[in-house]
Amino acid sequence: MTAEHGLTAISLFSGAGGMDIGVQQAGFEILACVELDKHCCETLRENISRGERETFVYEGDIKDISPQQILDDLGYKSGEVDLLFGGPPCQAFSQIGKQKSMLDERGVLLFQMIRYAKTIQPRALMVEQVKGLLNAKDLNGKSGGVFEQFIKELEALDYVPKWRVMLAADYGVAQLRERVFIVATKKPNGFQFPFPTHSQPSETMSLFGLLPYSTVGEVISGLGQPILKAETDIIPDNSHYDVTPCRDRERIHGVPEGKNLSSQTHLPKEQIGGLTQKDTTKFLRLDRNRPSNTLRGGEIFFHPTEDRYLTPREYMRIHGYPDSYVLRGPIRGRTGTIKSLDQHRQVGNSVPPPLAKAVAIKVKEIILCQKSMNCSDTR
Repeated sequence: MTAEHGLTAISLFSGAGGMDIGVQQAGFEILACVELDKHCCETLRENISRGERETFVYEGDIKDISPQQILDDLGYKSGEVDLLFGGPPCQAFSQIGKQKSMLDERGVLLFQMIRYAKTIQPRALMVEQVKGLLNAKDLNGKSGGVFEQFIKELEALDYVPKWRVMLAADYGVAQLRERVFIVATKKPNGFQFPFPTHSQPSETMSLFGLLPYSTVGEVISGLGQPILKAETDIIPDNSHYDVTPCRDRERIHGVPEGKNLSSQTHLPKEQIGGLTQKDTTKFLRLDRNRPSNTLRGGEIFFHPTEDRYLTPREYMRIHGYPDSYVLRGPIRGRTGTIKSLDQHRQVGNSVPPPLAKAVAIKVKEIILCQKSMNCSDTR
């Protein structure tokens, strides 16, 4: 796929490639990906091969990979790449995690974006993170200190950063997922975040031109019944594969659509087990008529009407992946453990492609504007 207007990009913390898909759909050629996880790298390479693209995949710890070596391998010089983008691991800042921030090595990884930017000097940076980053404490205990430091380091590189908390459902994704996006471009800076294209059905009449939110039922329809693990150990390319164990089928039975098991106090105690009223996302059955809760790396949500997990392909539909995209790696049960990322977690950890595309299109506009020297600084 040839990049529109010759725009180029390098992807960091690429994961399964959700952000990459959106950036590529916006018109950028992705020159290289950097990713640590083995199964994610298998996913990236498989889709690069299918797309007949020439994209380098650097598999390894980002701290051990030289950005100058990447430029040398690509035959590019500092300042020649248009976009550097990525979604660093968010667990250190997540509100559902321990929020150790910079005490957690994953929090420090955020600043690898700065290290790479210093060498590559892209025309723009695009970073995705959880909302918790905005209030994360620095090593001195200052609330918001990590974000403040990150912004200052971007400004020290002569970038003008802008940021916004964005809801994926506002951009056509069937998921109530909120994340903060940071976009930093060189001066002059006229970057503006995209306006929403979707809204709650009750608001679409008053907000002219907006479409109603996409729902779980709409996006997972038409897939048919998944292949059962009992039928074959071979995971199909479409990943519409059901690994739900018998006990989990029994436990979710009787839970109404859109509800979780712990709230169904009329069910037998042995069915509820050790769940408490705080366990609102464990044994959660999604609602066909609403967007999904945020897909995460841990708990697997259940099908709206069937007593089974959602398959990885259904997760991909909810996240906004194209059906042509394939995952590689194992599919685990809800309580199973796998060293590298299984397919559900590859999706849950990634950026929804339509959301990444919406932001990347606006980044493309400002880069083209700057290249034509017709841009005004509207900071």
